[in-house]
Amino acid sequence: MTPPPYYGQQPPAAPGNDKVTLWGVLGIVFAFCCAPLGIVFAVLCLMEARKVGKPPTLAYIGFGLAGLFIVINIIAAATGAFSSFTNA
Repeated sequence: MTPPPYYGQQPPAAPGNDKVTLWGVLGIVFAFCCAPLGIVFAVLCLMEARKVGKPPTLAYIGFGLAGLFIVINIIAAATGAFSSFTNA
């Protein structure tokens, strides 16, 4: 039998109910294909991590990747890298 949690401690998350990991992984995956959606999932991960007291590492990775891909797309659009797609 496990002892009851001390006052002020969060009980451990139930297996299969870890929303921090879910939102974080979705944020990273969507950062590659749809950066704004990756940012939305990273925000959800960050909010959930703060609520349950877990480290928001996956949220930071999602923010970084989404921001990187947004900047790359802006630079590519400014230099005309996408112009070959419109001449078809």
